[in-house]
Amino acid sequence: MAHHTASIKTPSAANTWLIGGRSYDLSHAGMIMGIVNVTPDSFSDGGNFQDADAATEHALHLESEGAAIIDFGGESTRPGAATISTKDELTRVLPPIERFASLRAGETLISIDTSKPEVAAAALAAGADIINDVTGFSDPSMRSVAAGSTCGLVLMHMLGNPRNMQANPQYEAVLEEVMSYWRQQLELCEQDGIASERIILDPGIGFGKSLAHNLELLQSLPEMQRSGRPLLMGVSRKSFIAALVGREDISHREWPTVALSAYLRQQGASILRVHDPGTNLQAMRMSEAILFG
Repeated sequence: MAHHTASIKTPSAANTWLIGGRSYDLSHAGMIMGIVNVTPDSFSDGGNFQDADAATEHALHLESEGAAIIDFGGESTRPGAATISTKDELTRVLPPIERFASLRAGETLISIDTSKPEVAAAALAAGADIINDVTGFSDPSMRSVAAGSTCGLVLMHMLGNPRNMQANPQYEAVLEEVMSYWRQQLELCEQDGIASERIILDPGIGFGKSLAHNLELLQSLPEMQRSGRPLLMGVSRKSFIAALVGREDISHREWPTVALSAYLRQQGASILRVHDPGTNLQAMRMSEAILFG
C-alpha cells in the first residue's frame, strides 16, 4: 500500500503542501502521483481504462504499487487532442472517483485532472482532494471552486492549448517565462483567497515546449525552487524521451522515465506524476536515501 513517511527535521514552507487542512512534509520523502486516464485517446494508455470498473481497478493497482496520489483525468491533453463536453467528462470521471474514494487505503489522495470548474467541483464533492489544472487556474471560476474548498492545487504552465501547443512553440527565455507565469497565477490565487501553501507548481514538460525547451527546464530545477513552492514533474513516457533515446515505441520509454525520476528527485522535485509507480517510487526513495541518509 502507499507509504507516507514523515521527516523528523523541520520542513521549510517550500517543502510542505497543505491539502484538506493537513500539512504534508515533502522535504525528505516525496510523493508519487499515479495516472488514471479515463479517456479513449490519451497518448500512452488511451482506451485502456475507459470503463469505470477498469479505471477503479487500475487506481487500486497504482495505490498498491505505492502511489500516494491517484490522478483521474477524463479529457486527453495530448498534443492535438480535441475538447469534450463537461457532461462527457463528468460521465467518465465521477463513477471511478466515487468508487475509488470508498475503496482506497486511508491516506491515499485523489486528484482530478481537469480545466473545467464544474468537473472540479463535482469531483471534490465525490471525494477528490486535489485539483490538477493544466491551464494553471487561469479561469476565475476555477479559482472560485478552489477558494470554496480546502483542496490541494497543482498549478501548471502551458503555452497555448492542447490543440495548438506543439505547433512551433516560441519563448524568449523559457525558464523565466514559466516562473513569471507561476508568480502571476500565485498572485491571482492569493487575491481570490487561496493560500499559497495549498499550491504546488508544474512547469508543464511537453505542454507547448520543444525538445530544447524541455531539456532547459529539466536542467533548471534548482532555479525553479526559488518559486518557494514544491515542484511536480510530469515526464512519464512523453515523446521527448523517444527523441532522446532514439526509440519511438512507448514501451521503450519506461526505463528512461525511471532514470528521470531519480534525477528529478535529486534536483529537488517533490512529486512525480507517472504511469508506473512501483519502479519510479524505488528510484525516488533510492535518491532520498543518498541525499538525506
